[in-house]
Order: sequence, then structure tokens, then C-alpha cells
Amino acid sequence: MQQLMPDEPAMPDSTAVRVALWRATHVQVDPPPHVLEDEIGLQLVAPDEGWRRRPDLDPDNTRLFRASIVARARFIEDLVLEAVGRGVGQYVLLGAGLDTFAQRNPELVSRLVVFEVDRPGPQAWKQRRLTELGFGLPDRLRFVPVDFEASSSWLERVFAAGFDAQRPAVVASTGVSMYLTKDATASTLREVAGFAPGSTLAMTFLLPLELAAADVRPGLQAAERGARASGTPFISFFTPAEMLALARECGLRDVRHVSAADLAQRYFADRTDGLRPPENAEELLLAHT
Repeated sequence: MQQLMPDEPAMPDSTAVRVALWRATHVQVDPPPHVLEDEIGLQLVAPDEGWRRRPDLDPDNTRLFRASIVARARFIEDLVLEAVGRGVGQYVLLGAGLDTFAQRNPELVSRLVVFEVDRPGPQAWKQRRLTELGFGLPDRLRFVPVDFEASSSWLERVFAAGFDAQRPAVVASTGVSMYLTKDATASTLREVAGFAPGSTLAMTFLLPLELAAADVRPGLQAAERGARASGTPFISFFTPAEMLALARECGLRDVRHVSAADLAQRYFADRTDGLRPPENAEELLLAHT
């Protein structure tokens, strides 16, 4: 990975880097049609030669996980495309990491304001890398630094960045809820429930590990151990029924569980290589205001 000077901002955490590299692996290793075309994250990270030999990035060992990653990203980006067609002009990414939606969809972003919410250090690193690579920082892409550990209000910061509370938005939160307390997740759900009518929320959640399919459970358990060892343990798990009930209690409507089977049918049905997201692992809540 790139070496940073002492005064340079910190790189994104290992989870964000891994997601970016899995997305690139899908393009480079899996046969077409590709669920998502994204190699920009790979350019941002610029890993050392031989990065695929790492156990957590090995193409053969990570098929299920990268299928899940590209499926959830494609589903959310399809939601954004549909919402823009309805006149929605705001898109909020909570825990944006190395997401590259804005760089891959310049025409769509010309009709959107995109708010990327993330920790200050990694976000500054990402902005520097985007500039170095020539992507630039368009005005309609707003970076919103939030120190979640200091209990900063992401909503206040998004408003300060120009979010219009009178207009609907799409809000996405992927790969975040397992690191938060259930109270913190409920707080986010309540805040989004207060958004203008016509807003949409897509949030991933991790099912209890004992419910995972046998072929994916060892990988999830290894991820849980790694997260705990790095000081960012998984602390919240939800069954689909629990997540739907919580969303309703927090004031959201038209709540729906989007399962891995739903995503497989939508994006992987015609594949002949067996690639598909694992069931009963990380799945999606879809809700509206």
C-alpha cells in the first residue's frame, strides 16, 4: 500500500480498502456480465504488487463476499438512478469509505448533490488521491467530515454542507450498522424518518453469525475476529424481523427486507459461473418516508 508521510492524512481503514479491492477483483477476475464496473477504488488504494495473494483478497477464497459487495452497491445505485428519474436531487452516503459513485457517474451527478459522510482523516486522504489521479472535486460532490467516535451529529454536518431538508433524498448506509450500538442505529433511522416525503433509505445489516449458511460462516467468523482484534468489533446483529420492526418503530414506512436471494435473482440469475451473494449474512433494509 502507499506509504504516507507523517503529516499526511490517515488512509481509510482495512475494511474500506478491502471493499474497494473486491470490487476491482470482480471486474478483473469474474467473467462478464459484471454486476458493477468499478476499478477506481483500486487506483485510489494503489496496493503493492501481489495484493491478491493476501488471504482476505484471494479471488478464489472471497467469491461469496465480493458478490455480496457488488450486489449491494448495484442495488443502491439502481435506487439512486430511479430516484433521480422521479426528481430526487440529493444522495447521502453514510460511512462512504472509498465509494466511487460520483466518479463513475458524472452525468447522473450533474443532476444530484452527493454528500459523502465519513471520518475526517480518511476523507482528507481520499480527496487528495482523487486530485492526484485527475478526478477532481466537483462542487456537486460534498465531503462531510464527521468524528463518529466523538458523537458528532452527522445530520448537523450534512445540513451545514448544503443539504436541503425540504427536498427528498436517497440515504445509503452500507457495512456500518454492525459496528454501531442498536441505539445508534435507531437514532439514524429516526433522523432519516424526519426527511422530506419521498426520501428512501437503504441500510445493510448483519444477521447473527449462527444463522449464516455453512459455506460462508467461517469467513464471517474470521472477519468478526479480525474486527475485534483491530479494535472495531461487530457489536450489533439483527434478524430481518428485528430490523423491520425497528425501522417501523423509528417512523419509517414501506419497510422491506431485501434478501441475498432477491439480489441473486435480480443480478446473478443468468450467470453460469455460480457467483452469487451468500444468504443469511449481510442483507438490506429498504424503507421510505
